[in-house]
Amino acid sequence: MIIVTGASRGLGRAVCDRLIANGQEVFGLARNVDGLPFHAMPCDMSDYDQVKAVARELRKQKANVTGLINAAGVAAMNLAITTPQSTTERVIRINLLGTIYSCQLLAPLMMRSNAGSIINFSTIAVALGLKGESIYVASKAGVEGFSRTFAREMADFGIRVNCVAPGPIDTALLRGITGDQIDKIVSQQIFAKQYTPDAVCDIVELLLDPRSSAITGEVLNVGGA
Repeated sequence: MIIVTGASRGLGRAVCDRLIANGQEVFGLARNVDGLPFHAMPCDMSDYDQVKAVARELRKQKANVTGLINAAGVAAMNLAITTPQSTTERVIRINLLGTIYSCQLLAPLMMRSNAGSIINFSTIAVALGLKGESIYVASKAGVEGFSRTFAREMADFGIRVNCVAPGPIDTALLRGITGDQIDKIVSQQIFAKQYTPDAVCDIVELLLDPRSSAITGEVLNVGGA
């Protein structure tokens, strides 16, 4: 079983669809799971007690968890000095704390089999230091730092931990961002093109595959930075 957070839309949903098409068993987590065509459970990943309840339920089911993909997240494009406190706290809580809680509480489900792959979602904005994304970058830089260290902590259990850092991908996360803003970000990538969710799913597949067993503690920037 592969657990995917943020499974109801965007990259999380795209990853779920790809994995299911490949014959994988997926267990999705999202605030709203109504109508999802795969096993799912409602969960606010920024709420420690809710994530703990999910872990308890999966442990009760004796689920054989082989992968954890933390795709739940929100973006905020604004200068730091004009970002409202509520937005700052929401972005940090969902992106950083949500990822940490997920790893703390769900990674132990993989420790029994002494194998597994954890993939945390970051953003290429961290590597590029994009103006107007200070709070978003701060939350995802925290995810990258946490992931590098967590990779060392999980190594004794045969579990790999990596980050995927997409650029602007055509999902609901880009709503409210103008075409000119997207073009400006894309132009700073090594490959200056906007990628589709399929490109991200390809990287996720790679990191889940046992043939990538030598890859851990890394950040893969989609498009290059």
